[in-house]
Amino acid sequence: MSVEELFGELPKGWDYRTLGEVCAQGGGAVQTGPFGSQLHAADYVPVGIPSIMPQNIGDNRISADGIARITMADAERLSKYRVKPGDIVYSRRGDVERRALVRDSEDGWLCGTGCLRVRLGDGPVDPIFAAFYLGAAETREWIVRHAHGATMPNLNTSILSACPMIVPPLPEQRAIAATLGALDDKIELNRKMNATLEAMARALFRDWFVDFGPTRAKMEGRAAYLSPGLWSLFPERLDDEGKPEGWEEKGLLRLANLISGGTPKTDNAEFWNGNVPWASAKDVSQCKDTFLIETDRSISENGLRNSATKIIPRYATVVVARGATTGRSCMFGSDIAMNQTCYALTSRSGQPFWLNCAFRELVDRLVNAAHGSVFDTITTRTIEAVSLIEGPKELRDEFEHTVAPLFLRVLANVIETRTLAQTRDLLLPRLMSGELRVADAEQIVRDVA
Repeated sequence: MSVEELFGELPKGWDYRTLGEVCAQGGGAVQTGPFGSQLHAADYVPVGIPSIMPQNIGDNRISADGIARITMADAERLSKYRVKPGDIVYSRRGDVERRALVRDSEDGWLCGTGCLRVRLGDGPVDPIFAAFYLGAAETREWIVRHAHGATMPNLNTSILSACPMIVPPLPEQRAIAATLGALDDKIELNRKMNATLEAMARALFRDWFVDFGPTRAKMEGRAAYLSPGLWSLFPERLDDEGKPEGWEEKGLLRLANLISGGTPKTDNAEFWNGNVPWASAKDVSQCKDTFLIETDRSISENGLRNSATKIIPRYATVVVARGATTGRSCMFGSDIAMNQTCYALTSRSGQPFWLNCAFRELVDRLVNAAHGSVFDTITTRTIEAVSLIEGPKELRDEFEHTVAPLFLRVLANVIETRTLAQTRDLLLPRLMSGELRVADAEQIVRDVA
């Protein structure tokens, strides 16, 4: 399919090119990262130059979480593969439609094994505009359709170079990029805010219920760092087991209800595509936010009544119980039905955020105790065997009261981010085709951002 077929007739002064052509005009190119023979697993080091792998490529952003690193000597040896601001990085295999724009903070990082680097250079296309253009649904669909391999799509320099592009005049490109960038910047701000809010809540939980910071401070004669009422809820010393005196260790299911799910019959169309969101392990494992608010599939009220699935209440903690992503978890941001590949935990004492923080502290124990010949499986018995130190209910209530506003702000940001992303994705093809002009799009952005 040509660009004309993808986007139709263009405004005057706009042009059709391929990605390879615009790269060549700017003195750039589409290039693969180093092959495995050039960089081995043993070459990675704890501290060094980050090496961008496919798992670090998000939606137009590079994630440094768990990123591999190489020595400066290796970075210099592989200097032809280093990135600079304005480059765009792709995965060569798997999720080949995702791309990430390299920003100033990633200057000099390595385009790692398994990736492709697009360098536009000083040519007819603005890199930020190009990154948005390559994120348009029509462009992504073109890339997926032309990638080799039915089971595992593969991308190479020839395929990516042949990707059709629309090239408006540079001032128009930059105006489009600025308009869409305002939405992306707000999305990124929400992501950073949520990371900070969640870190605050989890740090407080760890201090009170894992490290027992106030009790240790009392034992060491340090000054109180909580209000007098809160400070008095912590014992003066630890017992012989290392927990605050008088605190009990209880099984997780003494504090939480365990709920399983189900699947309506897939051959009955009346059970599907209704107004009840229905989560699977895929939804939970791919949820990058604290809260899941959207699911790939939905079921009807009839499907809900005629299957083992149940409505899981808002704020429940949900964990993948089997498969390659066992142990991945999130909270539900609304009432959602669920299939049998997951378990849900709801608080028996009205403390859903305390329960989520507690679960996050012990989930590794659950995964380590999981069994299965092919994939790990968390069973009911696995969960029954896990215990934790709960602390007095009064203290848990104080914790819940303190962190609930943080979690609710996170949820509000997740919902707002969905609206921003939907607006961006609706504007994107219309701006790229010239159907919608920048001035009109700017007003829409002001209304939602």
